[in-house]
Amino acid sequence: VRADLAIWPLHLVAADDDLARAHVKLEDGVRRVRQFLAEQGVDTADVALQDFGVSDAQSNQYGGNTRPGSRFVIKQTVVVRSTDPAQILRTSQRVGELVTAGVVLSSGEQYGPGGGPTFVFTKLNELKPKMIAEATARAREAADQFATDSHASVGGIKQANQGVFEILARDQAPGINESNQIDKTVRVVSTVEYFLR
Repeated sequence: VRADLAIWPLHLVAADDDLARAHVKLEDGVRRVRQFLAEQGVDTADVALQDFGVSDAQSNQYGGNTRPGSRFVIKQTVVVRSTDPAQILRTSQRVGELVTAGVVLSSGEQYGPGGGPTFVFTKLNELKPKMIAEATARAREAADQFATDSHASVGGIKQANQGVFEILARDQAPGINESNQIDKTVRVVSTVEYFLR
């Protein structure tokens, strides 16, 4: 299946010895992010600002006597939510253009590893009936084979268990995370017990 929702957090950072200047830098970064998204054809109507935070290096009691690079550090997360995951994937691959434009980005773990887009498949309920029917048909094929091998015939269903639906990474390899892949594999294992006659 292909994801139908993308959530992409962009973590912005601005630093300066003057709080007002740091804030102006941050606001400029947010403006540049919005402009970048619009230039890439991303609908900015669902862009939200989250996780605003300010830290003052002089108020850090554990900072020691070393002088930090900048006194104030301001962080803000711009969260892009889109029902066009393919567009978000293309846009995320050009994120280096933001750095070239002077936007300072930091990685974050709030939405999964890597700080890139998270791709979500929301239409599992639409697939369930077809998948259960297919799993049941395969279970019947297996039961028929068991019956043939044991010179018996298949009776009715004694007990059935649907099992758990799983959404997995399409490419299942070490370090590959399902949420970072736009294409996914949906799997269900059904257990069906038949009477043999």
